[in-house]
Amino acid sequence: MLLPDVSAPDLAALLASKLCHDIISPVGAVQSGLELLDEMPNDAESMELVRNSTKSAVAKLQFARIAYGASGSSAAQIDLGDARQAAEGFMKFERATLAWSGERAYVAKNIAKLILNLVVVANASVPRGREVSVEVEALAPSPRITVRATGTPLRVPAKFRALLSGEPLDEPVDAHGVQPYYTLLLARELGLDVTLDIGAEAAVFTVSAAGASTEAAPQDEISAGV
Repeated sequence: MLLPDVSAPDLAALLASKLCHDIISPVGAVQSGLELLDEMPNDAESMELVRNSTKSAVAKLQFARIAYGASGSSAAQIDLGDARQAAEGFMKFERATLAWSGERAYVAKNIAKLILNLVVVANASVPRGREVSVEVEALAPSPRITVRATGTPLRVPAKFRALLSGEPLDEPVDAHGVQPYYTLLLARELGLDVTLDIGAEAAVFTVSAAGASTEAAPQDEISAGV
C-alpha cells in the first residue's frame, strides 16, 4: 500500500496547523478566564477555568512534543515511560479513559510516536466515557503492540481507514487528515504492518513486524504493509 505523496514542507505545515488547532481551544479558554478575572477579581469559577484550561494546554503540548515533534532532543531513542506519561496527561482531557500495560524500555523514537498517534486515532473512534488501552506485548527484535478502542458506537476515522486500505482519497491530505496520514507514515518508515480489526464493541489496531501474520484476514479486518 502506497501513501499519497506529501512533501516535507507541506507535512511540517500541516502538522503545525493541527497542533495549533489542538491547543487553540484551551488557550482561548485561558484568555476568556483572565478577561473575566479582570472584571471580577478572585472569582472562583474564573480561576478554575484558567487553571483547568492551562493544564489542558500543557498536557496537549507535552503530548505533541513526543507524538509529532523531535521531543526536544536529537537522540534516537525515547523512554516509553515518558511516552506513557504524556499519553495519560493528554487523555485526562479527552473523550476516553486510558489503560497502558507492558514493559518500560527505551525504544526507537518513531515507535513511541507511532503508539501515541494510534492512541489519537483510537480516542477518535469511541464516544466520550469509553476506554482506549495500549498493550506493549513485545519490542525488539519484532515489535508487537496493540491499541484497543472499546465502546459503542464505533467510528474509526474514515480517512484513517481509507489510507490503511489504500483507497484513493477524494482530496489531498489536509490538516484534518494529516494525523492519520502521519500515523501510517511512521509505520512505513519503521517497516511495520498496521492492521485494524473492527468487532461489535471494539476496534483493535495492531502493530507488528512486516509479514509476521500470514493467516487470511477476516472480512472486518483491514491490513496494510506500510
